Amino acid sequence: MSGPLTGLKVIEFGGIGPGPFCAMMLADMGADVIRLDRKADKGRDRGAPGFLASGRRSVLHRGRRSVAVDLKSPQDHGKVLALIDGADAVIEGYRPGVLERLGLGPDVLLARNPRLVIGRMTGWGQDGPLAQAAGHDINYIALSGALATIGRKEGGPVAPAAMIGDLGGGGMMLAFGIACAVLEARGSGRGQVVDAAVLDGAALLTSIVCELRALGMWQDQRQGNLLDGGSHFYDTYECADGQWISIGALEPQFYALMLEKLGITDPEFQRQRDPAAWPALKTKVAAIFLSQPGAHWCGLLEGTDVCFAPVLSTADAARHPHNVARKTFFESDGVLQPSPAPRFSRTPADRPGPAPYIGEHDEEMSWLPNAARP
Repeated sequence: MSGPLTGLKVIEFGGIGPGPFCAMMLADMGADVIRLDRKADKGRDRGAPGFLASGRRSVLHRGRRSVAVDLKSPQDHGKVLALIDGADAVIEGYRPGVLERLGLGPDVLLARNPRLVIGRMTGWGQDGPLAQAAGHDINYIALSGALATIGRKEGGPVAPAAMIGDLGGGGMMLAFGIACAVLEARGSGRGQVVDAAVLDGAALLTSIVCELRALGMWQDQRQGNLLDGGSHFYDTYECADGQWISIGALEPQFYALMLEKLGITDPEFQRQRDPAAWPALKTKVAAIFLSQPGAHWCGLLEGTDVCFAPVLSTADAARHPHNVARKTFFESDGVLQPSPAPRFSRTPADRPGPAPYIGEHDEEMSWLPNAARP
């Protein structure tokens, strides 16, 4: 492995969603992540946590090793503690209190390893009235205020495929929190608990909305604002062949270029920043884009300062020349997936290895004493 986190040792209690995404991000950057999977699942090659229903290896579980354990077994409990004794950080995504009931709570772990960072991933947080309630991404971003901003005015809110909640507000925030706490621990010699809630992280992602509201530039109505599809110069449009394109001509010079490229001379378009004019102007722009296929608009606008891009599926995005040039996607074991990000000039990350079989690395704990290896 290589990357800026080479040498970091992380133990991941097997889970779903944001926890695995956090572990994936750390592993992508070179951390040695050992995932603790259920011993009952060992040997399964289809439907197991490291695999998709098709039997192909999971994207979110790439780049780490797997040890199969039974957390209720005294013998395996001791092995888990031995693993954690040599770790820099732990990732767990159980409901609040579960780790404590397993005898692996923060008090126990920090007493054994005072420098340990314990990353706890939940939906609602470790405390509060909803802490013990079940939930999913859509619920957390709904309560955060993020979901209300997404979607068309007529159709209601639209959940964005777990990206804002589980991955952005959850896993990515936890990875950031762990990195912060590990850095602090290397100076202080003391670990701590990182309480990462999807709800908190999704709320943090609404910072731009809070900023715009404070400036008097936001109203709580979808498609009623500058950046949510309310304006005619910052939205998506359908083309003659059913392809969709995006326009983001916010600045006056970019807007002027958009008008020039589209051959627009109507004086009404000089009312760029007048929300009262947006609905009528949007109708006119929509008619223009609907007159030609997507390829026409890509040829005319892509690469210019109009701020344009076609709306692509992940499969099409992987084939786009810009993404091909930057190797933004790669394929492993027949599974298309995004490459590690961000990029580093001196300590670049390798292409991550595939998701492991459950228990694949039971005998390969090279940084443990022989007696402590599972």
